[in-house]
Amino acid sequence: MDFQDIAYDVSEGIATITLHRPDKMNAFTGRMMHEIISALDMTDADDNVKVVIFTGSGRAYCAGADLSSGGETFAKGGSDVQTKQGVPRDGGGLVSLRIFESLKPVIGAINGAAVGVGVTMTLPMDIRLASDSAKFGFVFAKRGIVPEACSSYFLPRIVGIQKATEWVFTGRVFSAQEALDGGLVRSVHPADQLLSAARELAREIADNTAPVSVALSRRMLWRMLGASHPMEAHRADSRGIMERGRSADSKEGVVSFLEKRAAVYPDLVSDGLPDIFPGWEDPEFR
Repeated sequence: MDFQDIAYDVSEGIATITLHRPDKMNAFTGRMMHEIISALDMTDADDNVKVVIFTGSGRAYCAGADLSSGGETFAKGGSDVQTKQGVPRDGGGLVSLRIFESLKPVIGAINGAAVGVGVTMTLPMDIRLASDSAKFGFVFAKRGIVPEACSSYFLPRIVGIQKATEWVFTGRVFSAQEALDGGLVRSVHPADQLLSAARELAREIADNTAPVSVALSRRMLWRMLGASHPMEAHRADSRGIMERGRSADSKEGVVSFLEKRAAVYPDLVSDGLPDIFPGWEDPEFR
């Protein structure tokens, strides 16, 4: 597929999705939204892809929404996708939901400014690393709008409600060190070492773990953030252990350990994941 606002590359089991409007600081557009979603459809379908890394071209990760329409930028809503009632769906939210539903683990390598949707789109990523020159900002109140991209769900779960409210209410732009101190990012790296650090982490996942188990574990961890009681986790855990325990991957994982060799896991994510959440239904957007 030909992309314009992103670049897409797969190498040695790692897909890299690069926001690619460097002359505009990778400002978010409707085209970028659709291209990110299409790229994640590709990574889900490609069993050669074990991990996905997001980063940006040039000196920014994403400086937020493209404001070239001036004061009318947000007047028509968030995207060209509408609800059944004709309400435009938030474009950042469509990206965040697609990242949330990814079958592959997602790592953010935040190489520069990540402001507005540029930071909120990273929240459903599993692990975020930042360049020491990165800047972050939940600037919505300064633009007369509200947080988007499902960030009112994700942000308090990642950093806690007190830090989330401080960053959202002030709208200030803050440093990579403050992001690290607040728990928003996992680590901070010199700019020229950021991608190699992200790839090293991705390699550790890709080389040592069963892709189906990682995909199912990712789903379990994220979904249980909203569980009302640990019994919900116990039910899912029990079904997961039963389903995966019968798998060829499980046999290979145990035998390879006993034989002191690298495992070669045969099961494919594209063949589907076991349903360990019976009755779970994603709420329909109305």
